[in-house]
Amino acid sequence: MERATLRKQLRAKRNSLSDVEQNLAAVDIANLVASQPFFEQSKNIALYLASDGEIIPEMIADKIWQLGKTCFLPVLDSVDPKKMHFQRYTADTLLSDNRFGIPEPVFNPNDVVPVEQLDLVLMPLTGFDEQGNRLGMGGGFYDRAFSFVKAGEKPWLIGLAHECQKMPKIPVEGWDVPMLGVVTDRVFYRS
Repeated sequence: MERATLRKQLRAKRNSLSDVEQNLAAVDIANLVASQPFFEQSKNIALYLASDGEIIPEMIADKIWQLGKTCFLPVLDSVDPKKMHFQRYTADTLLSDNRFGIPEPVFNPNDVVPVEQLDLVLMPLTGFDEQGNRLGMGGGFYDRAFSFVKAGEKPWLIGLAHECQKMPKIPVEGWDVPMLGVVTDRVFYRS
């Protein structure tokens, strides 16, 4: 199936979830992520703020802060439209909507971390398979930012998703960066 068609179908699936289902999934995924060794062993953790029906990771941010770990969010570059940075995120961070309408920290170069210093990146996705293949929204931001990552090395790339986003096989392109695994509200699929 063509990636654009698959993206549309999977976005419709996750957007069909009710607010109650979304909130229950957010609680379940936060508990499941926090119980994993990759989370326990990580100090600098990046995640995202949910949009378009993505699974909500804000409770994971709360756990990061409670444990004294450092949290980061993606921030789109204002000059290079294909580049993404990661900036420190706290409960007091000022947010503004980026060009896609997604909240992100107001850019502060002093709070940006080189991606190589992240231990764990919890990534949004549109679809995934058990082999660690990810179908994103099509912008390629994560693939470009983490093109240097070798399998099993830090930063560990873990997708977050609803179980309904799982596919038997995701079509892969040469630039796609594989994940270490995917955590849904039900299970951790390690690739």
